[in-house]
This record gives sequence, C-alpha cells and structure tokens, in this order.
Amino acid sequence: MTNRRHLFLAPALLALAAPALAHDTVTELGALRIVNPWTRAAGQGMQGGGFLVIRNTGATPDRLVSASSPAAGRMELHTHVRDGDVMRMRPVNDIPVPANGEVTLQPGGLHLMLIGLTQALNAGQTIPVTLRFERAGEVTIQLAVQAAGARQPAHRH
Repeated sequence: MTNRRHLFLAPALLALAAPALAHDTVTELGALRIVNPWTRAAGQGMQGGGFLVIRNTGATPDRLVSASSPAAGRMELHTHVRDGDVMRMRPVNDIPVPANGEVTLQPGGLHLMLIGLTQALNAGQTIPVTLRFERAGEVTIQLAVQAAGARQPAHRH
C-alpha cells in the first residue's frame, strides 16, 4: 500500500517542483538581455503583439528604436493610453531602456505590434524578430507563440 501512495504523490511533487526547474530564455546584446520573448497565436493577415523584458546591465541607457519580422508586413512600437473610458493603442517613436534597469513589454502596456501577419502564428512555433537599439545595434530574437488568450509566457524547461 505504501508504494501505491508514493505513486500518487510523485505527480503532485513534480508539479510543485516544475516552476523551480523553469528557466528564462535570454538573448544577449552587449549589456542588454532580452528575456522571455513571446507572442499570441493569430491568423494570417491579422495583427499580433510581441512581449518581452529588456534588461540593461550597463551604466549607459539605450533605446529600442524599431523592430521587424518576416512574419509581419510591418512592425511598430506601441503603448496603451487612456482615451476617456477606453484604452487605445498608440505608436511610440522609441522605448527607453534605463541604465542598470529594465523595461517590460507586456499586454496592456508597451509592446511590439506585428501588423499584417504574413503567416498564421500557431501555438508552439517561434517567429524571428529583429530588434534595433540606438546604441547596442541589432539582435534577432525568437518570439515563442503561446495560446491565443495567453497573458504571460509559458515556462520553458
């Protein structure tokens, strides 16, 4: 009977340990660390959002000035602003990345806007996005496609 009890406890213990086993997906560019880039599933011709964290470990601030991807007709840097009782997306010229700090691109805040998707974005795949920074230059990252309603990136193992 004791062995059976252990068999029932094993899956529960593994589920509790899974977050501790998860790790961030990080792409480095000089002093910048792009962490856990992701997007949501969307159909071809639709729009999508790109989300990630940019950490600056250096003493000099930088700015994200543009982004591009073969998966979108064009990309813009966006934010959400309140217009009366409605939240609306608006393009921004750049996204500051403070020295020794970070900026989070997330649903409902700053984000990358993928306009005119050239392909369907299906959960489980990745899409390349090139980020251009004022000082650090360019880096290509992979946005991990999550389910259509996802609110955060899935943990990776």
